[in-house]
Amino acid sequence: MTHRLDPFLVAAGGFIGAMLRYGVDAAVPGVGGTLAVNVLGSFALGALLAVVRTHRVRIFLGTGLLSSFTTYSTFAVQTTALGPTWGLANVGANYALGFAAALLGLAVGRSLQ
Repeated sequence: MTHRLDPFLVAAGGFIGAMLRYGVDAAVPGVGGTLAVNVLGSFALGALLAVVRTHRVRIFLGTGLLSSFTTYSTFAVQTTALGPTWGLANVGANYALGFAAALLGLAVGRSLQ
């Protein structure tokens, strides 16, 4: 069910997430920064799903902030530029660490309840 405020919550969260993403990229440019935001975002989304039940907070943080903070497009471009060997390593690292972080976030979130 869509609420009237949802687009504004997504936009506000998206702005904050994009600014945070820019800050990480400035501090840790390149593949390392992309890996960091994807792993941190996976952890945060796992914790969010375990803890937050409010629709508006989930839309603001999950759909807005975290979707702008994490990045698939940059990950795809960087992976392609790395070539076959390092590209495959980058894919493995992003997916393995992302899944592990999401599971850890879910566990941490559940333990806080």
